Amino acid sequence: MVHSVCCIGAGYVGGPTCAVLAYKCPEITMTVVDLSAERINQWNSDKLPIFEPGLYEIVEKCRGVNMFFSTDIRKAILQSELIFICVNTPTKTYGLGKGRAPDLSFVESAARMIADIAESDKIVVEKSTVPVKAAESVAHILRANHKPGVQFQVLSNPEFLAEGTAIIDLLNPDRVLIGGEQTENGQRAIESLAALYAHWVPGEKIITMNTWSSELSKLAANAFLAQRISSINSMSAICELTGADVSEVSNAIGTDSRIGPKFLKASVGFGGSCFQKDVLNLVYLCECLNLPEVANYWQQVVEMNEFQKRRFVNRIVAALFNTINNKKIAVFGFAFKKDTGDTRESASIAVSNYLMEEGARVYIYDPKVEPEQIRLELSYQSNKKFPDRVENLFTICQSPYEATNGAHAIVICTEWDEFLTYDYVKIFESMMKPAFIFDGRQLLDHAALTSIGFKVEAIGKKMMHSSSFTQLQPMSWQT
Repeated sequence: MVHSVCCIGAGYVGGPTCAVLAYKCPEITMTVVDLSAERINQWNSDKLPIFEPGLYEIVEKCRGVNMFFSTDIRKAILQSELIFICVNTPTKTYGLGKGRAPDLSFVESAARMIADIAESDKIVVEKSTVPVKAAESVAHILRANHKPGVQFQVLSNPEFLAEGTAIIDLLNPDRVLIGGEQTENGQRAIESLAALYAHWVPGEKIITMNTWSSELSKLAANAFLAQRISSINSMSAICELTGADVSEVSNAIGTDSRIGPKFLKASVGFGGSCFQKDVLNLVYLCECLNLPEVANYWQQVVEMNEFQKRRFVNRIVAALFNTINNKKIAVFGFAFKKDTGDTRESASIAVSNYLMEEGARVYIYDPKVEPEQIRLELSYQSNKKFPDRVENLFTICQSPYEATNGAHAIVICTEWDEFLTYDYVKIFESMMKPAFIFDGRQLLDHAALTSIGFKVEAIGKKMMHSSSFTQLQPMSWQT
């Protein structure tokens, strides 16, 4: 029975996962460690570094009781029996596999640190999203650098959290995957981790397998979900040019029990830390395995996602009389989805950049994303293209009414529920006329907005301004 657990990495995976483990397993001591003193201080404060519904309440109950946040990594490793590796695995921006392969330098660093510090046997659990055979690499590092008499067992336990519902997903998981070596010691390690989850997860939902199957299952799950989004988004392009309504098409195919309704809502495009990264990871894996046809198949999922974002902006430009130069555009939402403050790979970043490339003055409002995070994302991306103008092209607003005052158009990029509650009569009166709304999330009541006087354009519905759209010169979809 495991009594002491350490988690290396206090981010989007490590924090919520270990909070729920501490909450459901009160007999264990859970220590979450990170090199960032600032992040650890936030976990020890009333303002957590990430926003997830229900997370603060659980942390408040466990913090200082059986859950601790610390920068003392050495002490946590020495005292633990089981160690989660929950560090970042971004897509490489350099060298071999640039733009597709995951950067495993943080994983390797964590493994070497464990090997250097550990003085007793440890179960090391790979929680970060990693390519197939990464656990094998971690095991090689640990066993090549261990102290005499110290043994390690490496497990794969991928996370399947959806940001915005992470706590619900942890408390009521569809399944828990645990992969390990098919040896006696490997099976004992699997049983030790499974015993923690068994405190609240039914046995039939705890699925054990070999390490490679566990790692590939994570990539496959996210690739399949991203594929569904890109598939319905491809249908939205057809709908806009034919008069079909993508929401009706989505409902029709979603009622087929073989398909189901989930992840079939067309939008401006998927974002987040996992979908694009994991699909590209899978593409790179296929290339390394000399499977170019399979690699090209999955690459199209990402290319369709980029096409959707660019196509949406082209539609905005077309509707606004083929020019948005010096026009004020209000962007509602900067998080990649509602109920989270995460902006990684958010469609709003690409849309805002495309609008600024066209000379628009972009005014951004998001109820949860910190202004500094918005500034960081746009400055980093835009400085590459127009460094002299970037600070003058976007403004971060404190309210939706500030963002829309004098604006030519509103662009919905995130499906925040509060966007449904605004006084759109007041907003309409404050805007330039004609006043446009471009709904990239199929969120608002389009009939009601039209009755107010708005010109409404929505993803997957026939364009009201098709004549002006055809006057645009063909544009490259490459970014």
